[in-house]
Amino acid sequence: MHRTIDFPNIGIHLKSVGDHITVFGFDITYYGMLIGLGILAGIFIAAAEAKRSGQNSEDYFDLAIYAVIFSIIGARIYYVIFSWDMYKDDLLSIFNTRQGGLAIYGGVIAAVITVIIYARIKKMSAPLIFDTAGLGLVAGQMIGRWGNFFNREAFGEYTNNLLAMKLPVDAVRGSDITELMRKHMEQVDGVSYIQVHPTFLYESLWCLMVLVIMLIYRKYKKFDGEVFLIYLLGYGVGRAWIEGLRTDQLLLPGVGWPVSQVLAGIIAVVSLGLIIYKRYKIRQETEREQR
Repeated sequence: MHRTIDFPNIGIHLKSVGDHITVFGFDITYYGMLIGLGILAGIFIAAAEAKRSGQNSEDYFDLAIYAVIFSIIGARIYYVIFSWDMYKDDLLSIFNTRQGGLAIYGGVIAAVITVIIYARIKKMSAPLIFDTAGLGLVAGQMIGRWGNFFNREAFGEYTNNLLAMKLPVDAVRGSDITELMRKHMEQVDGVSYIQVHPTFLYESLWCLMVLVIMLIYRKYKKFDGEVFLIYLLGYGVGRAWIEGLRTDQLLLPGVGWPVSQVLAGIIAVVSLGLIIYKRYKIRQETEREQR
């Protein structure tokens, strides 16, 4: 397998990009390492935000233990459900996540449920937890997305834009290659290459933008949970766009629509509606008190 990854339009040529390191005979994938790094960064960012806002940061370290476990399980379940044809004949492969196969929305859904239960048990404010942990969540996504780069997966359709990424055909899954990619396929020294949208990069940069917006917006929030709604709105808009570019979409059975794109759009619209509604109600209450 050829290991090159090129960004020809900006002059970046990487001759050998592996997907793992070997330690004492055991392969450790970069995908797993980056997911782990994203989780750790997210935990410490959430804990720092808790300390800044006068909360007990230890509560967030405790929450992280449960949230990480159930988020990974949720992300895997979501992926397997909508990729069932890949696993139905080899059920044991469901438990092999080393080569990818985690869907972020499955993880987010599981994390939300975990937070609600944790908040009820600890008698804490779930909306405040969402605001605090949301900063860590989007930071973790920003880092974790680079795992797709090393796995050469989750890329988009053919493009020749500034950030276009060129990959050897023998390094990617055949099911992710479209007719348009084949039409523009190039051969160099007997090696076939496709050129695609680096959607992992788009999403990582989008998450960075959402994180910056959340950090700024938290100073102006009117109610607990609003910063997390900004995350859901901002990430949802970006994911709806980026998902439309990808060639490895998880599809709704019988409909054929990209499930994450549909879910992202719904979440973005609902989040915007809740922000507008809550701010309107708060303004009404303030006006009544001032009369």
